[in-house]
Amino acid sequence: MTRQQKRAYRGFLYMLLLSAVVALAAVIYFSYWNKIPSTIKIRAGVEQELDFCVPVSGKIYRTGEEAAEVSSVAAAGRITGASVPVNFTHTVKIKANEIDTYQMNLKLFGILPYKDVDIEVIQDKMLIPSGIPIGIYVKTDGVLVVGIGEFEDSEGRKVSPSKYALQKGDYILKAGGEEIENKKQFIRMIEESGGEDMILTIKRNGEITDVMVKPACNQSKDWKLGIWIRDNAQGIGTMTYEDADNTFGALGHGINDVDTSTLMSLEEGTLYETEIVGITRGSNGSPGELTGYIEYDSDNVIGEITDNTSKGIFGICGGRIEANACSEPVPIALKQELELGPAQIICSVTGEPEFYDVEIVEMNLERDDINRGIVIQVVDEKLLTLTGGIIQGMSGSPIIQNGKLAGAVTHVLVQDSTRGYGIFIEEMLAH
Repeated sequence: MTRQQKRAYRGFLYMLLLSAVVALAAVIYFSYWNKIPSTIKIRAGVEQELDFCVPVSGKIYRTGEEAAEVSSVAAAGRITGASVPVNFTHTVKIKANEIDTYQMNLKLFGILPYKDVDIEVIQDKMLIPSGIPIGIYVKTDGVLVVGIGEFEDSEGRKVSPSKYALQKGDYILKAGGEEIENKKQFIRMIEESGGEDMILTIKRNGEITDVMVKPACNQSKDWKLGIWIRDNAQGIGTMTYEDADNTFGALGHGINDVDTSTLMSLEEGTLYETEIVGITRGSNGSPGELTGYIEYDSDNVIGEITDNTSKGIFGICGGRIEANACSEPVPIALKQELELGPAQIICSVTGEPEFYDVEIVEMNLERDDINRGIVIQVVDEKLLTLTGGIIQGMSGSPIIQNGKLAGAVTHVLVQDSTRGYGIFIEEMLAH
């Protein structure tokens, strides 16, 4: 091997070593990144421990204009003031006496930029964990376009009148300035158009706009736009909690349209009393489900849905929900208070809400998908026998740890029905 070849080989080894070091540093950095959430909530007037065990340090700054007492107990002792240093190499205790917001500017090893963390001081909250089954009916705001198709017109030609004007996921709010109340009304308006251009007001990706569509006549002499539409959705789920003011949270995820997978835009929604009449056990690769009987009658209404969000459904409920709950009000558990290990979920697979043992096996404090912040595994033999683990219809089942409401079940892992995902309760309360 020539001297030049040796230099090239040595340079290659150096580059390889440097790449390995950079890759290792990146892995370490991003593993530390997920240890501390970008938003930390603490209770007003309560000294709380933050035990992240990460080699980052920095300062807490007040973001408001008026002074407020902030205190931190670090290894060196107690420090009080509007700006305090923190070092998460060890446990930090922090206290804020008033509802307020702060920011932490943190650096890895005290040198490398890490992240800015918002601290929200919140009022302590007591909620009633529920776990009862609920029947859900929601009506969309306008009508939802779930598909664009084509058909043969009166002359046998393939036509698709809406192909370039409408998209799957659009909400049609008005036609010719008249508000669309339901699917039946809109179909009648199309049939009565006589083939004249229709000006439709639609909502697409949150923005309102007008489009023009010209109906075509099919071989049955009916005027059509070549779209599939929906104006409501029904199903069953589980109530997560009730607050003292009779507000509720349920599901832990939003109600999405089955065809478009988009969050349904809600005009109104209703909760109904529901009876569980069947269980399809889950197995690896095949999620099970609860089958419920819902009688859509005014006598069975137990609540009104006011919000359909990615964090769950929320609204106002009546006294019958509280009467059916199997628990007294309990404190909420903030993210930093949870730990891997034993927990319980409350669900009504037998008709009445019961506690079942689970394990919290993973927590993702910084996960983008907030509906998968907690991973639980069912270890309760009774529940495994009944359902095989987590099944559809159990979404919203409260997760309890150390006597506190930690979150709600959201999804099952399809390849392992004994495991499921959950959302942190503080995320649900921030809807």
